[in-house]
Amino acid sequence: MRSISLLLGALLLLTTVACQSTSLRFPSAPIGPDEKSLGPVEATSTGLMLFGVIPINQNTRFENAMAEAARKAGGTRLTDVTISEQWFWAFVLDGFIFKVQGTAVGNK
Repeated sequence: MRSISLLLGALLLLTTVACQSTSLRFPSAPIGPDEKSLGPVEATSTGLMLFGVIPINQNTRFENAMAEAARKAGGTRLTDVTISEQWFWAFVLDGFIFKVQGTAVGNK
């Protein structure tokens, strides 16, 4: 039983790999006179490539994460945006986790 567990563990390590990008900060418009800062927020969104050719949430993961981050704080947009991405590979799919952090901005 122990050898089967070791074999399955080794197989899992050989078929699942991950990486992470460095964070990237984007310049953004300053907070306007009719806006207020709502505080720091963050959100993530995951996209998959099934069998390397079938995209699942791939094209909208950036928009989804940005909208979710602003929505969490009740804001309309983000300022001081920093993004990063993690990738993982498994036997039948590639995954991409997009993470956005910033300051939510809303109307006064």
